[in-house]
Amino acid sequence: MMKILGWMLNRMVAIRFFGILFGISFFVLSLDVLTNAKDLQALRPNDMTILLQYMLYRAPSVLVNYMGISMLLAMLLSLTELSYRNEMAAMWAAGVSPARIIIMLLPLAFVAGGLNFVLSDSAIPATTPQLRDWGIGDYGAEKLKLGEKDPIWMRAGPDILRAGSANGDSTRLNDVIIFRRDDQGLLREQIYAKSAALDEGRWTLTKVLVYYRDNLQPSRLDTLVYSGNMKPAQAGARSGAPEDMALTELFYFMDNQGFGIRPVWVYETWANKRISLFFSGLLMMGLCIPLATRFRRGGGLGALFAVGVGIGFVYFIVDGISLTMGELGFVKPWLAAWLPILAFGSLAVVMTLRSETV
Repeated sequence: MMKILGWMLNRMVAIRFFGILFGISFFVLSLDVLTNAKDLQALRPNDMTILLQYMLYRAPSVLVNYMGISMLLAMLLSLTELSYRNEMAAMWAAGVSPARIIIMLLPLAFVAGGLNFVLSDSAIPATTPQLRDWGIGDYGAEKLKLGEKDPIWMRAGPDILRAGSANGDSTRLNDVIIFRRDDQGLLREQIYAKSAALDEGRWTLTKVLVYYRDNLQPSRLDTLVYSGNMKPAQAGARSGAPEDMALTELFYFMDNQGFGIRPVWVYETWANKRISLFFSGLLMMGLCIPLATRFRRGGGLGALFAVGVGIGFVYFIVDGISLTMGELGFVKPWLAAWLPILAFGSLAVVMTLRSETV
């Protein structure tokens, strides 16, 4: 009996969830393509397939953006329909508690959370370089052609290196600047070089100019050997934009202090945020189901929907503010990423416990 009920609930919510998610996403993507159709066709004249390709490349980020609100609306629509048909009252009378319903919906919650994580951690990092290369729409202002002529950052201990361009495997660099820092992170030397070549683990710099911290006379050298073990920022992540990185890239930047591109806590915040995405669907379920206990026989369904949407939007606002606070370093990275989940998860637990006594 309970297995059948659980399957019915999962199927009911899943149909609405994916229907809302794909419907909203298709609408947004269609508007995006129509808005940028002229610029896209300029990239490939007389080739209409680029419109479809652009839509496919944009789809992962759009799906992730609307996944939370889609689960919220799917839950509210399902609960409203069940309450209207008095099916919720029948489930309560049969002894099915809100906590039991949440447990029944765990398979769908994990599927939604896993899909959210996979899109954020695999699909978005894979498609973003091409979108930036096109420089269309949101990527127009930050067009970064991530190829051999683009800036690259490296790190060796406290030292940071920036090269104006590099070859494919980052063993030949041009327009090099090395910021040599002491153990406290303060700049002690700044080295400029026309080029640098990696040979047997050491960098040979040519046409070198060295500036010193204590206003000493700069040094000009034809060549200089730098033996620091420079680690390059991965080619696909040279911009240092954490929202477009895979989790492994975020950890790589964290291990190397962000390569001097952004503070390390920015990458720590996004790494924690990436993991927390797995629980977003479960949170939406936990917030909505206890509300249904107040509308057992179909009364006040408008209020149920309004309260649920209100709580959901407050969560999304708090989530955005918390993430920004973490990026700015005002709060600990783990707290910035997990605070909305923990706070509203606690609210869901309290609501569920109180509904058990109603």
